[in-house]
Amino acid sequence: MAELDLPSAVFKTCPWQPRELVVTGLRQWLRCCAPALWDGEVIGMPSRAVDEAWHGFILCTARYAAFCAQAYGCFLHHHPEGGAPAAVAAGADPVEEQLRRTVIAWSLVARPGEDCVLWDIDTRLGLDEPWGIDADRVDAITRAIPERPPRRWWP
Repeated sequence: MAELDLPSAVFKTCPWQPRELVVTGLRQWLRCCAPALWDGEVIGMPSRAVDEAWHGFILCTARYAAFCAQAYGCFLHHHPEGGAPAAVAAGADPVEEQLRRTVIAWSLVARPGEDCVLWDIDTRLGLDEPWGIDADRVDAITRAIPERPPRRWWP
C-alpha cells in the first residue's frame, strides 16, 4: 500500500487540501476494503473527499485494475448507495450498517497506535457538507467488537 502511486488525475474532482491528508484517507479506505472484500461484505464510505479520490483512482482503469489484482487478488467494485447488484446482498444494507462494518474493518487493519482519519476527514478538510462517523459511535462500535488475537491483513 505504501508504494501505491496515485497520479494527479486521481484528484481532478477532489480539490481539498492538504492532499496528503486525502491520500492518507484513501490508503486507509483501501486497507479497510481488504477484509470486507474477502468476507463478501460491503462497507460504507465515511468521507466524501476520500470517495471523490477513490472515484478518480477507479477512472484510471488500468492502474486501478492492476492495484486490485495485486492488493486483493480480485477487482474491488464500487457499489454506490442503491447501485449494488442483487447478488451483492450486503450492498442493500442501510448505510449505517455499512459504516459499522467499516469501523470493524479498520480494527482489523489498523497498525498499533494508528489513528483513522476517515471518521472526521471531511470536517478537517472544511467540506461544506461533511460526511463522517461521530467519535462516540466509533467508540461504541469498537467496544462491541469481540476480543480476538491480533491479526494483520495488511503489511
